Amino acid sequence: MLKTNTEIKMTQQKNNKALNIGLWIAQGLLAIMFIMAGVMKATQPIEELAVSLPWVASSPVSLIRFIGISELLGGLGLLIPSIFRFKPFLTIWAALGLAIIMVLAAIFHASKGEYSAIITNILIMGIALFIAWGRSKKAPILSK
Repeated sequence: MLKTNTEIKMTQQKNNKALNIGLWIAQGLLAIMFIMAGVMKATQPIEELAVSLPWVASSPVSLIRFIGISELLGGLGLLIPSIFRFKPFLTIWAALGLAIIMVLAAIFHASKGEYSAIITNILIMGIALFIAWGRSKKAPILSK
């Protein structure tokens, strides 16, 4: 049974719509996670932060604040350019930047012997790369 061009286009549109929805969900969840983590690392006193993140006690304060600001900006970058359709390519760059942060976090955790944290870093990196791939190749958001 051969499909007509119309049937093929309708199937592609449904697949593209589903991918677009999946990308928006991934962008939203990852953005919320990174914005919350970033605000926490950028603003909380180190003593309070060390309760939930023990590694900060042995890390320079400037590194923790830099990570927090980077995560916050990356989280905002996943949403703001796409929502307002103003330079939406920045969403791709934000996703790639967050993936790099996760690679660096995995290296950091490996150096501290915190191997269980690396699995989370890899999963988050995978989601960020999915967003970068999807928004650059399969379901790009066009500028106004």
